[in-house]
Amino acid sequence: MKSIGVLTSGGDSAGMNAAIRAVVKTAFSYNLKVFGIRRGYEGLIEGDIVPLDYDSVTGIHREGGTIIFSARSEEFYKPEGRKKAMDNLRSNGIEGLITIGGDGTFQGAHKLYQEYSFPVVGVPGTIDNDIGGTEYTIGYDTACNIALDAIDKIRDTARSHGRVFLVEVMGRHAGYIALDTGIAAGAEDILIPEITTDVSKVAQTLSEGIKKGWRCAIVVVAEGDDAGGAFKISKELKEKVGKDIRVTILGHIQRGGSPTAIDRINASRLGVAAVDMLVSDQTDIMVGIVSGEVVPTRLDKTWTQKKGVDTNLIRIAKLLSS
Repeated sequence: MKSIGVLTSGGDSAGMNAAIRAVVKTAFSYNLKVFGIRRGYEGLIEGDIVPLDYDSVTGIHREGGTIIFSARSEEFYKPEGRKKAMDNLRSNGIEGLITIGGDGTFQGAHKLYQEYSFPVVGVPGTIDNDIGGTEYTIGYDTACNIALDAIDKIRDTARSHGRVFLVEVMGRHAGYIALDTGIAAGAEDILIPEITTDVSKVAQTLSEGIKKGWRCAIVVVAEGDDAGGAFKISKELKEKVGKDIRVTILGHIQRGGSPTAIDRINASRLGVAAVDMLVSDQTDIMVGIVSGEVVPTRLDKTWTQKKGVDTNLIRIAKLLSS
């Protein structure tokens, strides 16, 4: 193997640049050339491929987003699109590919391996933390800290005005950000997709708390919650609780910003490991972190064997909000 490619695909997450930097510097230690594929699989299909060197990655570990950009590609779902992508890999002399992203990114990489036996290794990069085979995904810790900082500020206003705030955080169909951030912020209730939401019970919790003397309350809501999201829930709660209820949607602010130390370290560890795997002929795998160690997982297991939320954390959340 003389050269490899690296791409970021799907939603951006803080720490992707740190992973790219680790890939490039580790590849150079093996005397490999590195190509950055801009705009993910869409750029691969269009041949948007550039060489990366030391100058390209100097200092980027501090930056949010991704220097090689990201995109979603409808054409890559089609065999014709994947053939174009494969042709561009071959014409640029790229012999292995590292893909940084979530389950959609890994499904695309798996297709390249299945159809062309092309060496691929995945690095989990998504704020949602919903990838099987790893306890932490790149960008998750930063997203939680951004949400926590926002919720702490919202509580100041909630206390000043005696209000209930519903704060909706991201996470797609998973409640990891909501659960961890809610516990850290001391939320009075946390609503996640993994547990069916009973708005009447939420109303009861708030009503009982107000009777006990709560000046304010924060309810953290995961965007994928089955009750229909923060705005819909707030309307029902207002009728049942009779308290001034406000909604804040944190949205994409959780994706950006300088990555935390944890995300920089995890991204660096996984970027190095991904290159090590390619060089040692290990392919069609993702490198993840389990019990503090870097471990490989078959790509197809990363989306077919989803991890569940920590039931002990759910118990802790209920105990501390009572």
